[in-house]
Amino acid sequence: MRTIFLLTAAVAASIGGCSAVPSREPARPAGDAGRDAAVAALMRDYIGRVPGASVLVLHEGRPLLRRGYGLANLEAATAATPQTHYRLASVSKQFTSAAVLLLAEDGKLRLDDPIKRWLPSLPAACDAMTIRQLLSHTSGLIDYEEVMPHGRYDDGERQMRDADVLRVLEGQNRAYFAAGRGYHYSNSGYALLALIVEQASGRRYAEFLRERIFLPLGMHDAVAYERGVSEVAHRAYGYSFEQGRWRRTDQSPTSAVLGDGGVYASIDDLPRWDAALYDDRLLSAASRRLAFAPHTPTDQAEVEYGYGWRITGETLWHSGESIGFRNVFVRWPQRRLSVAVLSNRNEPEPYRLALKIAELYLPDAPIH
Repeated sequence: MRTIFLLTAAVAASIGGCSAVPSREPARPAGDAGRDAAVAALMRDYIGRVPGASVLVLHEGRPLLRRGYGLANLEAATAATPQTHYRLASVSKQFTSAAVLLLAEDGKLRLDDPIKRWLPSLPAACDAMTIRQLLSHTSGLIDYEEVMPHGRYDDGERQMRDADVLRVLEGQNRAYFAAGRGYHYSNSGYALLALIVEQASGRRYAEFLRERIFLPLGMHDAVAYERGVSEVAHRAYGYSFEQGRWRRTDQSPTSAVLGDGGVYASIDDLPRWDAALYDDRLLSAASRRLAFAPHTPTDQAEVEYGYGWRITGETLWHSGESIGFRNVFVRWPQRRLSVAVLSNRNEPEPYRLALKIAELYLPDAPIH
């Protein structure tokens, strides 16, 4: 579930800068028909009897493009549509962050709480780690993917869950660096945040997201998916291109971990989420400022990290990869523009594709 991103153009590192767009872009077409044709050309590899994608362009809260390409299910020949629900992978982290911030607003937890206040079984190496550091990947916590038990999850049936991440980390009395003294992208941290949400709220993590975020915003089919507990409406299944053909690779041993990547949503859900990030309908202005503030540099010179959001120039974004899925959600809040590309395939990563699509819809305001 690691997030993979590739940035190849230099950009400003401050919120007021401009975000990168690859060079040598085609001329921007005029009119809706021209833009539609240009997007279709960009999406040509997703069209036909292949794993597909759903693409959203929002401007001033209005969908300028909401369209599916290719197939959500190859075996059933089910087309990808705006209603198709994809596993968001690490794009899910923004929902985990929002859940923590809601509980902080409720007075149920404090961002500077030591994580062992809520998860006391963690080893001594975690004594100084705080919730705030988990949110910004500055805790130094060990990656659970690196220390998973060999053989236990290799049969394709058993999967790790957030509680299993805790159990694995209980045996890791070490850290990558002293808490707060570095940056290391951490799926472990967001799995533990989901458990802290459960402890502080008294609700299962998936229930908390549904009751406090998804239903209030009208994201009725969005779900933190739990096999045997919930279902995914209009579900896309993930595929990987192997030995010259597409093979279904929908689930991995870590796909059941919710806090770092377990949310399924559609491009018809994302406008409701996007709208809530501009006003107080979900989070207070103070909480939104915390989520969108650059708390730490990352291992990419152009990118800083907030709480569940990457920050590159004026953009707030996150990409997500899981076996068989590649997604990105990019926002230009100052321009009231957002672009999402959700796909059910292992490649390519869609970050630069989203930037190319964005340029088509702001012909008088270049974003590079």
